[in-house]
Amino acid sequence: MKKILLALVTFISLTQAEDVYATFNVIAAKDAKLAFVAGGIVNSVNADIGSVVKKDTVLATLDNDDIKAMLANSKSSLKFAKRSLERQEKIKKLIDEGKFDKVLSSYENAKNAVAYQQALFEKTYLKAPFNGIIYYKNIEVGDAVSGMMLKTVFKIQSQHARKLILEFDQKYHNIVKTGQKFRYHIDGDSQEHIGSITKVYPHADISNRKLQAEVLTQDVMVGLFGDGFIEIE
Repeated sequence: MKKILLALVTFISLTQAEDVYATFNVIAAKDAKLAFVAGGIVNSVNADIGSVVKKDTVLATLDNDDIKAMLANSKSSLKFAKRSLERQEKIKKLIDEGKFDKVLSSYENAKNAVAYQQALFEKTYLKAPFNGIIYYKNIEVGDAVSGMMLKTVFKIQSQHARKLILEFDQKYHNIVKTGQKFRYHIDGDSQEHIGSITKVYPHADISNRKLQAEVLTQDVMVGLFGDGFIEIE
């Protein structure tokens, strides 16, 4: 009976609670480590720490004269293979089927060779995966890059979009939900901010018995921390 009463009191105290205390860290909404997947010598570096870039901006390139020449050669072979196929298509009914298939095969091989060389050529360009700001750089013109040993040369994060990663006690796992308001202060700043929980993580951290949730915000420095209260309806 005592256990039942204790459980009932605990349930009532939780369901009647107005606030759930939570701490948080600020991270970028998007964050990526960039590396070349091809090998070669760095030919140009077009970004630095603090550079604001748009998606697909070329950040750095490798020397690609050899690949460019091979690509041009493959395109030339494809052009002649296409002409040959077009001639054979006009007299397809008059020639041996095996001969036509051979010409068709040559055309397909030439087309695949162009696609392959084009892919190698594209790998000599390192591009920004999204709009953001560069916050780490470890590359200079003349550096040797190995495609076998990937090395992070740039780190990029979203310029404005941020996420607050909240941590709160696991006993509130049944009452903290998406859509609830979060009133918080960033450490060192007395101004109160209000956000909404956009995601509640479906597991608890076994090392500290904490649950996590996310709140989206803008223009807060990554790495800051703070605390606040989740409003429970």
